[in-house]
Amino acid sequence: MRRLAGLLWRYALLVLLCAAALQLMFALRIALMRWIDPASTTFQRTEIWRLASTRGEVRWSQEWTPYARLPASLKRAVIASEDAGFTDHGGVDWDAIEKAWERNERAQARVDKLNEERERRAASRKPSAASRPAPSVAPKVVGGSTITQQLAKNLFLSGERSLPRKGQEFVLSVMLETLLDKQRILELYLNHVEWGEGVFGAQAAAEHYFRTDAAQLAPMQSARLAVMLPAPKRFEKRPASPYVAGRAATIVARMGAVELP
Repeated sequence: MRRLAGLLWRYALLVLLCAAALQLMFALRIALMRWIDPASTTFQRTEIWRLASTRGEVRWSQEWTPYARLPASLKRAVIASEDAGFTDHGGVDWDAIEKAWERNERAQARVDKLNEERERRAASRKPSAASRPAPSVAPKVVGGSTITQQLAKNLFLSGERSLPRKGQEFVLSVMLETLLDKQRILELYLNHVEWGEGVFGAQAAAEHYFRTDAAQLAPMQSARLAVMLPAPKRFEKRPASPYVAGRAATIVARMGAVELP
């Protein structure tokens, strides 16, 4: 029994040492990003592999744009759309997470009620119709991730959804905020975020959608790009949809109140 306890202790110690070494590696890589622009992210490399394995070819567009050349309109639009408290939080916006959780709970309650009504209506129909299950409706999930959290996920993590991965995302977000300033975090984000299939960064997005340089983006163009960020592949198919136009107008109205780092 004593020998087993000793083995378990050594195993636990080894796991802790490996975890500490992993966090140290992350911290060193982030520290180097003060001076070195990362060539790619974990998310981008995953996308390259997906495109290469499913299509046999890779369409890739990305060009680094320094922070000073990124238009203020794009910075303001992205902050207004994705993370209004960007300049104030320390990487994780707990108020935004709480609000997102509450909105998702309300959405889930509405969807549950709608599905129950559909099931009752289906059961009251003819047997042949009732035998077919009524299609269920899924709630629209609202996220509370900050720009820093999104950057941490894109730089280092897989798309897996689990509590350990979310915990690692929180740790990486704190590291990013501790080791880099807000301008550098926003610069990294805007140069690596996905804006369509194989389209990464502000310069590639400006060329892809508006045939212009990122530095020349107009406020409405910047707002349209910001609207696309939650689901770039979906909005890429309909970049001029009424939803994008309406949401972009809302973002333009908010941009004047956005504080830049």
